[in-house]
Amino acid sequence: MPYYKHLDAANPVDRRTINSLLTLRAGLKNDIPARSDETLLIASWNIRDFGKRKYGGRPKEALHYLAEIISRFDIVSIQEVGRNLSEFDILMSILGRQWKYVMSDTTEGRRGNNERMAFVYNSGKVYFGGLAGELVLPPIRRNGEVIPANQVWRSPFITGFRAGWSKFMMTSVHIQWGSSTANSPERVQEITEVAQFLMKRTEDDEVWSRNLILLGDFNVFNIGDETFKALTDADFLIPQEIRDITTNAGRNRHYDQIAFRVQPGRLDYLGKAGAFSIYNHVYSDESLYAAELAEAGVRFSTWRTYMASDHLPLWVQLKIDYSDEYLSRKLRTL
Repeated sequence: MPYYKHLDAANPVDRRTINSLLTLRAGLKNDIPARSDETLLIASWNIRDFGKRKYGGRPKEALHYLAEIISRFDIVSIQEVGRNLSEFDILMSILGRQWKYVMSDTTEGRRGNNERMAFVYNSGKVYFGGLAGELVLPPIRRNGEVIPANQVWRSPFITGFRAGWSKFMMTSVHIQWGSSTANSPERVQEITEVAQFLMKRTEDDEVWSRNLILLGDFNVFNIGDETFKALTDADFLIPQEIRDITTNAGRNRHYDQIAFRVQPGRLDYLGKAGAFSIYNHVYSDESLYAAELAEAGVRFSTWRTYMASDHLPLWVQLKIDYSDEYLSRKLRTL
């Protein structure tokens, strides 16, 4: 669990934080399954402009709420981590020493937006497998000519983990932004190229693991769009429970997705998934933040997305304990 020792109930802001943490903890307990040695809870969360200091940046109050949510999972894939890691470091200190991370470097330029990807994980349950790298698309061969591929705006990050009986890769993406068109050809192409590349990678005999979870912010508007079809066309499984979930703060977009290419009996989906509704539990009462809003000079509904996020954390529960199956196989060999 996160550290609360420095919170002082005599301080008005800390007292507000403590009350909100109690509400948040109750909501998390109600909405998300309890952690277990037999299962793995993973989440994908685009944390808006994390570290970019918009409206003065995230105070410790906000970082406590982020840490509380993250601590309910075993691995969280975070998008939109900025170049400045001061807020991220405070978040990790609140989570405690058992929590570790592995992250990519920032993607430079306007399109890259100086963003990086991070995987934050509970090292008492999950082990970093040693694999980490940014995905680079191979050149295209056309009519005998080798043509350099157009790289993804923000480099996807692929990392290997072990938990329980399972060995698997996770690839975090933040697909290109900017177009208000649901089926932007450039966005469809980017998802297609990433998904097709990863499909082929899992079919390679020398791949680190054939179990792959592809997750992140795909900027999918609706599941009937070509952007979503680009994932399923690459034989990625997206369970119906995930398909039905909207993940933006306004709850009308399917921006975030978690997709699987895994071997049966290695990392099985257990039929439980959701998007945690942050604002049902914290930053729900505008009057509590009148002073901060007056200083920022902005609407509450906008300001709070820079304290928490404009995306909700999307999560799934997976099976990682195959002890019964293993012991049963031993009996069958007699």
